[in-house]
Amino acid sequence: MDKKDIKNLKKRYLVWFYKTAKETLDRVERKFTQVEVDRFILKELKRGDKDKAIEIFVHQFENYISKKEQDGLKLKFENKKVKTDYIFLVLRLQAVEKAIVKELGKKGLEEIKLLYEIEMTERILRSTEH
Repeated sequence: MDKKDIKNLKKRYLVWFYKTAKETLDRVERKFTQVEVDRFILKELKRGDKDKAIEIFVHQFENYISKKEQDGLKLKFENKKVKTDYIFLVLRLQAVEKAIVKELGKKGLEEIKLLYEIEMTERILRSTEH
């Protein structure tokens, strides 16, 4: 194997490691970012429902937001303290990012982050689940 092959192997491994670490952390963090967006949408729905025609749907959406928030809190906290497994996820992602910079440079990290975002967005757009 030449140096280029070895670098490619490392890059693929780092891409995989970044993806798995980021996906795992995102499963927790997206609960909180989604709730933030959901609250804005809820406010707009309430503002637009002058005659209370969609009140039942608004109430269902409020319950959905509440459940999502509780789920997020359970994933991240225990007894009002950040869970150790969450701390591990954060530190693991940071360590992987440092390894990427060491092996591929800052531009390599930027490229991998961009590839990840493209992949996640494409997954959403391809999804036929809902």
